[in-house]
Amino acid sequence: MTHPSGFGSGARLTFNAPLSDARADRLVADLAASNPSTVLDLGCGWGELLLRVLEAVPGARGVGVDLRGAALERGRSDAARRGLADRVTFVEGPAADHLSDADLVLSSGAYQAFGTVADALGVLRERVNPGGRLLFAAEIWERIPTDGQLARMWPDMTAEDCHLLPDLVDLTIAAGFRPLRIETSTRDEWDEFESGYLAGPEEWLLANGDHPEADRVRDQVDTHRAFWLRGHRGVLGFAFLTLGVPTAEKASS
Repeated sequence: MTHPSGFGSGARLTFNAPLSDARADRLVADLAASNPSTVLDLGCGWGELLLRVLEAVPGARGVGVDLRGAALERGRSDAARRGLADRVTFVEGPAADHLSDADLVLSSGAYQAFGTVADALGVLRERVNPGGRLLFAAEIWERIPTDGQLARMWPDMTAEDCHLLPDLVDLTIAAGFRPLRIETSTRDEWDEFESGYLAGPEEWLLANGDHPEADRVRDQVDTHRAFWLRGHRGVLGFAFLTLGVPTAEKASS
């Protein structure tokens, strides 16, 4: 009898975000057009988006940083299989401890490593080289949740934990970026992401219902599904912002 591979491992997901292949292809094409030579992915998970950028820009080199060693091992394996092992390095540790300057910085669902969204944008602005790009992806409110909806989301979730899309864009401008592309995940992308997130443990439960850990796993997936279907579905969104940095700073008067 097998043991669960770990709840939330993302083993059935291509991206650890509500992101379709079609959207990823568009994003990668846009980011590759700026011809970055260095790419830094903070909170990279297994680095799928990072690897796709490196495939699209043959001369580029990348670094992916994440806290989860198992996800990084998946990234290293994928990089070797795709002939990219000599152009990418995966580093385990806090994003704030492994910052470097890059032509392209990726940050998807990882701003908490630096505090608030505004804090993260301030730190990331200093890391993007002149003329470079930041892909900043983060949770947003599609609409401000009611108290009842918040009560059905994660413990201690508040309305201040996310921004509305216009307010998020304003924060990026205040940090010194210019928004080049603004888009949000569709309901289908969210449903695919949440279903894929839960698929592995659900299939394990079907085959291992009498396992000593089955009750624990069942409670975890049922709780997470309730957060999704009874709490944030249709309320919580996810924004992908492609942001540009000027090639030169405005001279002071």
